[in-house]
Amino acid sequence: MKVAITSGKSEGPTRLNAFDNALLDAGIGDVNLIPVSSILPRDTEIVELPHIEEGKMVNCVLSCVHSDQPGDLLTAIVAVATSNEFGCVVEHSGVNQDPETLKEEAEAMVKYMMQVRDLDIKEIIIAQESHKVKSQGVALAAVVYLE
Repeated sequence: MKVAITSGKSEGPTRLNAFDNALLDAGIGDVNLIPVSSILPRDTEIVELPHIEEGKMVNCVLSCVHSDQPGDLLTAIVAVATSNEFGCVVEHSGVNQDPETLKEEAEAMVKYMMQVRDLDIKEIIIAQESHKVKSQGVALAAVVYLE
């Protein structure tokens, strides 16, 4: 299996439009996202996000945060840990929290998920997106499952 890690941020006139614009910014705005829990199969390869056919049904782990309060700092994070057996993904987000602290929390959570499964970590990849709200904003990060 291949997965891609992506992120995006945007504003919009409504909450839904801001979300849609952030999806477009992340390169996944023209597909149908199906949320899944946070396990990667054995031998998962992490690749760059390719063009995905419009309208396709796509599994993903999605971290998304939104606000309509001008000046709010939005941060969305996904943390991916791989091993020789399989891998885990954590989604994490916060409003007006230190992005570095949120990143450290996400990393600690994914390490814990691997530890309780007795998996030796081969690699950890973290993607995060932060956005300062102007009117109606969204930040998101996602792990997209590809074929």
